[in-house]
Amino acid sequence: MAALAVIGHILPGMARFGLRIVDFSILSIIFHNPGITSKQLCGALNLLPPNLVGKIGTLEKRGLLVRHPHPQDGRALGLQLTAEGRALMQQAELAVAGLEAQSTQALTTAERRTLIRLLQKLYLG
Repeated sequence: MAALAVIGHILPGMARFGLRIVDFSILSIIFHNPGITSKQLCGALNLLPPNLVGKIGTLEKRGLLVRHPHPQDGRALGLQLTAEGRALMQQAELAVAGLEAQSTQALTTAERRTLIRLLQKLYLG
């Protein structure tokens, strides 16, 4: 139920930017890791490559990201946000931070830190 409460706050916030949660996640990882390859992105998001291809194509058509030859691996393509993509992510990340604060307003600062630590532990396995 807690996950539904958080998602209930975040979905409308993402819709303002024309994004779904998975789109935001993809763009956020690329924003913080310019040049990341699709393979690395799949690993970070625990997605299968066929599931990522269409999403990357859609975001590319929207002008939010581009693919460039990877500097170390000529067979791979690195993903980078365009200026429009970076501007969108700066706004979206600020919005998400506010939405996360709203979602956790019943928690103390210490409880928020504990929640983040536990979620990271779950994510990392």
